Amino acid sequence: MKKSERILIKKSASGNVDAFEELIKDYEKRAYNIAYRLLRNSEDAMDVVQEAFIKIYKSIKEFQFKSSFSTWVYRIVVNASIDFTRSKKAIYSLDENIKSEKGDIKREIADYQNTPEIELERKLTRELVQKSIDKLDDIHRIVIILRDIQGFSYDEISEILGCSLGTVKSRISRGRIALKEIILKEMELEEVNLSQKK
Repeated sequence: MKKSERILIKKSASGNVDAFEELIKDYEKRAYNIAYRLLRNSEDAMDVVQEAFIKIYKSIKEFQFKSSFSTWVYRIVVNASIDFTRSKKAIYSLDENIKSEKGDIKREIADYQNTPEIELERKLTRELVQKSIDKLDDIHRIVIILRDIQGFSYDEISEILGCSLGTVKSRISRGRIALKEIILKEMELEEVNLSQKK
């Protein structure tokens, strides 16, 4: 942890709002990306991040410097997103779909030829992958988003979720297997639909 960050944390803990704003600005974009990937709605993601940052400000005195500040921040964002999803499910029916907005996954395969066909194929692939990720249960969806979309290390995910490294590895492995099965089923369904249209 940088000395300047440590100073800002201590100032924030004593109630300095300006110090907190300076401290948190480096985390805003990634916090939003995590919330958006989990909730699939930009307004909900903004609300959750704002709520998480308020919680961080109120509880920053409790930060013990045992883990990195970033993992502590992202743990609160993930938990706020999970709580939001649960509250939505309580309000609506259990099979209520979270409204999805088209967003691009950061990790894209590099291509050297940007033809309209390739662009369309890539877009359809992204949509298929995101649609399939949305169908994973919460436990596996969260680790897949943190690892494969946001690029966190296994150790960071372990800290963010507050579980052992073995549990993280196991969940990622199972999540990837489940995701592959969902993608294959989705592709089969699309092939059936296309053949019926012919």
